[in-house]
Amino acid sequence: MQIEQNKVVAFHYTLKNDAGEVLDSSEGREPLTYLHGAGNIVPGLEKELAGKTAGDKLEVRVESEEGYGEIQPALVQEVPRDAFQGVENVEPGMQFQAQTEGGPLLVTVKDVQGDTVTVDGNHPLAGEPLNFDVSIEDVRDASAEEVEHGHVHGEDGHEH
Repeated sequence: MQIEQNKVVAFHYTLKNDAGEVLDSSEGREPLTYLHGAGNIVPGLEKELAGKTAGDKLEVRVESEEGYGEIQPALVQEVPRDAFQGVENVEPGMQFQAQTEGGPLLVTVKDVQGDTVTVDGNHPLAGEPLNFDVSIEDVRDASAEEVEHGHVHGEDGHEH
């Protein structure tokens, strides 16, 4: 069965940066499962998986514009230290969920200088090409409920 709109796809992957460092992998875990055509994975990878079948193995390079996007300078901001009430030590690398006009946004602390904290709302891999090694494990028809909800449900049904 070929990967196409409204198919549930299970695949193993290893994600590397251009230096060859492993950034993420499904090794030792269950394969990643998604509903094809529902925007559940980065667009460039979803596009490359279309038409493939179980058993296929491929290497895919996804440029940043079809991955986690380009870096948006407007998402890097300086905020007052007192915006982090209840957090004793704010340090670079820490992540927080900020409430914005557009809804919640995960931000990463980039720098702390006195009473000023620089946060970055860009995805950590924004602006970076993504290099995937993929092994397609299974392709099946999605259930009507999965299509309606826009994502895969677990073996026991609805899990959200």
